[in-house]
Amino acid sequence: MLSPGGKIDSHIMKNRVMVTGGAGYIGSHTVLKLLQAGCYVCVIDNLYSGHAWAVPEEASLLHLDIHDREGISKAMVDHEIDSVIHFAGHIVVPESVQNPSKYFNNNVLGSLNLIKSCIDHQVNQLVFSSSAAVYGIPDSRQVHENDELCPINPYGRSKLMTEWMLEDIAKSTHGTFRYAALRYFNVAGASMQGRLGQSTRNATHLIKLASEAACGLRPGLSIFGDDYDTPDGTCIRDYIHVDDLADAHLKALDYIKNRNQSIMLNCGYGRGYSVREVIDCVKSVSGRDFPVDIEARRLGDPPRLVANSDRIRNLMEWTPKHNKLETICKSAIDWEAKLLEGVPQRFSISDLQPS
Repeated sequence: MLSPGGKIDSHIMKNRVMVTGGAGYIGSHTVLKLLQAGCYVCVIDNLYSGHAWAVPEEASLLHLDIHDREGISKAMVDHEIDSVIHFAGHIVVPESVQNPSKYFNNNVLGSLNLIKSCIDHQVNQLVFSSSAAVYGIPDSRQVHENDELCPINPYGRSKLMTEWMLEDIAKSTHGTFRYAALRYFNVAGASMQGRLGQSTRNATHLIKLASEAACGLRPGLSIFGDDYDTPDGTCIRDYIHVDDLADAHLKALDYIKNRNQSIMLNCGYGRGYSVREVIDCVKSVSGRDFPVDIEARRLGDPPRLVANSDRIRNLMEWTPKHNKLETICKSAIDWEAKLLEGVPQRFSISDLQPS
């Protein structure tokens, strides 16, 4: 990791990291950060929702599924892997309700297969892509890591089940195997270096959809419920820029590599914005208007979901760099404009300008 003076952190640069789902949205941003920090990176992705062009040329890209135990094990040996960052998984909440077996098979059994491979090959550090969905509908204005875990959909349950597996397996190794579970709040935006962004087909994230509307890629936008107990009646969420989240993965990997303990961390800013505030911000930043209609509430949407981020800020010395809503929205809009120019090409980190 780059120190304030520009020096690469000696702990991080020694890592040989396998990144599952590294061709996806958050995974690709983290791969870029790892490479820029001096890591060797092997990306495992079945390209179900990821894109080969999103993986920098300096990383090894293997077209593998996390259910392929033999292929994962061979990759760990061949690439001399010592750490794993695990993103691979399905993430669409409504789909998880309609087809829960798909989510338990991929998110839970796939994760178990990966964890078993780690144990078999003495790969003793794993950073897991979890979710604020493990909290369900919290009562508190800010959610703390020690708050009740009560997911309300199969997606959230699949993330919590994987957290439980990691906890139990880590205990069974008496601390040899360590993990960090990062509970994401609402991830948004695009790389400040302009080469990566949210490109998942049929994405459902608000800032992504609003940016598409601002760029003329959809006729308008819907707000699902405007009668919540919030200042303007719409749901409030904690939005985190994808580059700041990628940095959090490097911090978490460094932490578990050099401390004899596992950890769970909220990844958010501790500041919430309503759906209306986000839409107004996208309109203001883009200078474009688009129609917005009101539809019925979606089942299970909590009125407010905002992180208490004290733990990650204090223990990881994590300082967000892009935590203004205008910055997040502008980067997302700029990325949509870039996608209109055509399919991006795979790139080299040597071609990038400093962010």
